[in-house]
Amino acid sequence: MPIKNRFAELLPEITAWRQDIHAHPEILFETHRTAALVAEKLQAFGCDEVVTGIGRTGVVGVIKGRKNQSGRVVGLRADMDALPIHEETGLDYASKTPGAMHACGHDGHTAMLLGAAQYLAETRNFDGTVVVIFQPAEEGGGGGREMCEDGLMERFGIQEVYGMHNWPGVPAGQFAIRPGAFFAATDLFEITLKGRGAHAAKPHDGIDPTVMASHIVMALQTIASRNADPVDQLVVSVTSFETSSKAFNVIPQSVTIKGTVRTLSDAMRGLAEVRIKSICTLQAQSFGGAAEINYMRGYPVMVNHEVETTFAADVARKVAGHCDEAPIVMGGEDFAYMLEERPGAYILVGNGDTAMVHHPKYNFNDEIIPAGCSWWAEIAEQRMPLTGA
Repeated sequence: MPIKNRFAELLPEITAWRQDIHAHPEILFETHRTAALVAEKLQAFGCDEVVTGIGRTGVVGVIKGRKNQSGRVVGLRADMDALPIHEETGLDYASKTPGAMHACGHDGHTAMLLGAAQYLAETRNFDGTVVVIFQPAEEGGGGGREMCEDGLMERFGIQEVYGMHNWPGVPAGQFAIRPGAFFAATDLFEITLKGRGAHAAKPHDGIDPTVMASHIVMALQTIASRNADPVDQLVVSVTSFETSSKAFNVIPQSVTIKGTVRTLSDAMRGLAEVRIKSICTLQAQSFGGAAEINYMRGYPVMVNHEVETTFAADVARKVAGHCDEAPIVMGGEDFAYMLEERPGAYILVGNGDTAMVHHPKYNFNDEIIPAGCSWWAEIAEQRMPLTGA
């Protein structure tokens, strides 16, 4: 069951869709043009139902199989949004929107799922219903959460759900997956250390929040090195350090540090939050200052379900010949919200030897479109096989 011939035939058309989306990137929930294009295509394909405005700018298409004796409903999800990055690829179809770029391949995900939807609407070689889900705001906006809160699963009767992401460094068109915790929870923190400003020549007259914050930055590293079990993954990264003064000779009133925490379990997530708050509060007090702490929980851990992961890997092997075990990824993915609502799995498809995602020179590899489309289509046909036709 290799790559379907139909997708080789459709490759120029699907590539054109992908490159058009790439040239017109939209960020977060502002995916109005992309959503309109998706809805127009789904209607032209003959989907039984096309619904817009789910999770603000999400689009859903419903495709019924030749039979519905199984009663099974399978969801297939792609993300549509771009990143606030200035593109440096020099491509003919490079972004026409300054400061926005499809640097993560969501243009390719959307195009591949559109291609699969066209095929499934043409053939309907399955017993049940396919729900194709086009989601906005994966890149930090929580579009998956908003679609779920908008009743996505209940409204369309989705029983299980599958997602896919391209992955540079994996051979083009090959697949990789793992069961259990796969992508990390992504929390943020913003900590303002308050002291007392003074002339830099008279530090004894002030309470220096720069020294205070410097100690805290170093102390935060002990959460991973001394509080966490070494076999558990934990990342605590301070990514911004800003004082309230820009002068060379002024001890500032305050310093704000920002950063992110990545974990793969609820227990480790809770530990990190408690320790950050404790370290910052007590370190600040030890210098005679104070800490204002804003700890913001982001995407949860994305956990692949065992049975559905085994099935997804089997389909990948049928399409590509084999399926590797994927590494744990400490980046976040808001497909996690959908996997909290329903069983399912998330797979990586190789993008080949390209720049990594979120890089200004990244580009989705159009050569992998037939493999990705075939995996989507086989998920539907193998999960809901048409028998006795």
